[in-house]
Amino acid sequence: MFCFILYLAAFSMLTGTGAARQTFTSSGEMNIASCPITYYGQKYDRVYVAFNESRFTVCFNGEYKPGIKNDCIVMSGGTADRGDLAILTKEIPTGSGVHKLLPNLKGAGKCVNIIPLKDSQQYEIEQIELGNFGTQSILAIKTYSGYTHVDVEADAQVNGLTVSKQKFQTAETNKGVITDVSGCRLSGVVYKTNTTARDPNTCSTVTCDVSGVARAVSDCGPMERCQGDGSCVWNTMCTVIGSTVIDFVGGTHSVPDRCGYTLMRSTPILGFQVLGVFQERRRQDVSFLDRVILQLDEADVQISLEQGSRVRVNNKVLMLNTTAQVVHGVELTKDQTGVTAKISASNYTVSVLFDGTTSLIHMKGPSGAPMHGLCGHSSRTLSEEKASEHSASGCEIQYDDDADSTINCNATTEWCNLLKQAPFTACNLHIDPEPFISACTQTLCKYPAVDGLKCQFLEAYARACSHHSNIRMEGWRSKSSCSDFRQDLCQDQFCSAHEFCGEKSKGGEARCLCRASFASKYKSTSTFGEPTICTQKSASVTLAKCLLEDKGIDYSVLHLNDQACKGEMDNLTHMVTFSFNSSNTCGTVVMSNNSQIIYKNTIVTRNSSMFGLINRHSPVHIDFSCFYSQPDVKSLGITLKHSSVIQQISSGEWNYSLTMKAYTSPDRMQAIQSNSDIALDEKIWVELKTDGLDGKMVVIVTDSCWATNQPSPSGSLRYDLIINGCPNPADQTVKVEGNGQETSNYFSFNTFQFSGKTGDVYLHCKVELCVRQSNSCIPRCSHGERRRRSVMSKYKDENPAFINLAWTY
Repeated sequence: MFCFILYLAAFSMLTGTGAARQTFTSSGEMNIASCPITYYGQKYDRVYVAFNESRFTVCFNGEYKPGIKNDCIVMSGGTADRGDLAILTKEIPTGSGVHKLLPNLKGAGKCVNIIPLKDSQQYEIEQIELGNFGTQSILAIKTYSGYTHVDVEADAQVNGLTVSKQKFQTAETNKGVITDVSGCRLSGVVYKTNTTARDPNTCSTVTCDVSGVARAVSDCGPMERCQGDGSCVWNTMCTVIGSTVIDFVGGTHSVPDRCGYTLMRSTPILGFQVLGVFQERRRQDVSFLDRVILQLDEADVQISLEQGSRVRVNNKVLMLNTTAQVVHGVELTKDQTGVTAKISASNYTVSVLFDGTTSLIHMKGPSGAPMHGLCGHSSRTLSEEKASEHSASGCEIQYDDDADSTINCNATTEWCNLLKQAPFTACNLHIDPEPFISACTQTLCKYPAVDGLKCQFLEAYARACSHHSNIRMEGWRSKSSCSDFRQDLCQDQFCSAHEFCGEKSKGGEARCLCRASFASKYKSTSTFGEPTICTQKSASVTLAKCLLEDKGIDYSVLHLNDQACKGEMDNLTHMVTFSFNSSNTCGTVVMSNNSQIIYKNTIVTRNSSMFGLINRHSPVHIDFSCFYSQPDVKSLGITLKHSSVIQQISSGEWNYSLTMKAYTSPDRMQAIQSNSDIALDEKIWVELKTDGLDGKMVVIVTDSCWATNQPSPSGSLRYDLIINGCPNPADQTVKVEGNGQETSNYFSFNTFQFSGKTGDVYLHCKVELCVRQSNSCIPRCSHGERRRRSVMSKYKDENPAFINLAWTY
């Protein structure tokens, strides 16, 4: 052994220094990066040396202090109080004396750290040498004549606890001694080289080989965890993040569509299963977990954990807080991290956490029971786990959106690999980071890093580690610049089925944004919502709040022509409806052209003077309208005994009906029946009436009526009763009442027969619509004149309504 120390000393003198000398008195910090030491499985490139009450310490995590967790070698130092450090880098060959003395050393020595110790008079007292042999290290001690103690102690400590304590007589150390300070370190436990031990804390057999490399073989299965007493139980975690399911044993499944799937179906807890429903967000080709459903078949209960931390029990919203509520044996709580549901039965406990983006499904209990679903690592395919009852029609359609040119996949991959760096390394031995890295890169290489998504993958791993192994990785937020990420950003933000919660702007407030599939059908036509709906006497247009907000439009500052008429938002669908009707026209403008009566209104932004000096709302001008078309020409023949004829008119976006009916009395209460006898020169009354028109805006005008001896209105024989809205001056029996005043009018005449003809006589009428403006729709009939206002004249021969009535003598 002395020869070995002499060999090292000779080696030192022959080679000179491989690095500049570093000196110290009392204490010092030394850089050994050029000759790092692996001490019981941990590699160090700095040492902290110090003297304390005749002890000399070499520590690796800071200066030596009793009771502090540190890796140190504590030795008796005699009267030494100063020293220096030299690093020699010449390789020590495998066949040298050190290998003969310590045959467990496998590699050739790379370098040596030499620390000579002296007293205040510069006399040599002791020399310490730390040699690098790859994953192994040696400690050599030599004392000189100035060392006055009887023996030399060397106490090897890991985490402040002694792992090896040796005592050498000075008779030995004067010649030089050498000892192996190699070992393995696993989960905080230290093992000596070339040993095998069973660790009940981890339920594993640990082998520390001669090279200082530790290998552990667990007694537990892939879904089991050690209880710390040598026994294995199920203690496993399934994480759903984005469209990726990381199952109980670390396998991954990627959900490519927007359907529902069985995540976990547990045999131990009969009739209990967890389902996940996926939906798209900003892109159609990337899905995210949208809600988690706990199904209790026996009780016929479904508990749905939804966006915004909303919980429904059989479609009834349940108000939650941090105080647990028990519903059908399920304990439900809500805090800033989301909603947690916990169920316990048959010695098993399942907890499900959902924060709107990520779900953690944690299961504990006796091992051995079969597990199914995407979390269960079963052999069933993705399609076999599809939950049809929670899958909307067409949800399986897959899309391929254009690539996002702003995404740098190399930078994304670098970001996701943070999970293999400190402080996440504290959990890497407990939870494999690779599935999380895969989920991270798969999503962020296609989907933009908005809504705090980058940080959510790191958050998911940190949470899984905390729930599974009780390891808290302090400082990961600040190190990854995720300190501004708010995991509760969307809590209590309830969006509709076609929306999802996201950031209004990067780092800004949350709001409900349109899902990509919903928005695509409107963006292609540059619209904000559905087409105008026209009913009998009203009109409405419905816009999507999220589409308006995408363009910076606040629906609350919009109104119709009448500023009092604002949009009404449905709190469930977040659709905003603007409407007017006959009771409240909201400033509707009624216009006419050659073929239509048009009702028009406009959605506009509130007057700019009401905003003050500035405003943050984009200007809006959206016209919407409905129209009545002038009825098509139709000829209908009917005998008088059938009493009436009704024509249904499809008028553009609005519909209305036109009825012509004959009566035997002026009060128009006694309609002509099939058994009524009608004599020549008998007065009858004919009413033309509409249904479905807004009488405040539109009236009807009977422009003309005439009789023929054939069903066709253009029969060879024709006799006029009404001409240009006025009675035929040649027939004094014709009287016209209420023409152009309301949505109905009537006229009377005495019955007749065509000379020389017998059989049916057919009555035809031509009806027009007119926009009500004071009395301008009323025909002017005086002194035999048959004149109409100029507005009505332009309707002449422009698709009037013909309605025909026939009678038989």
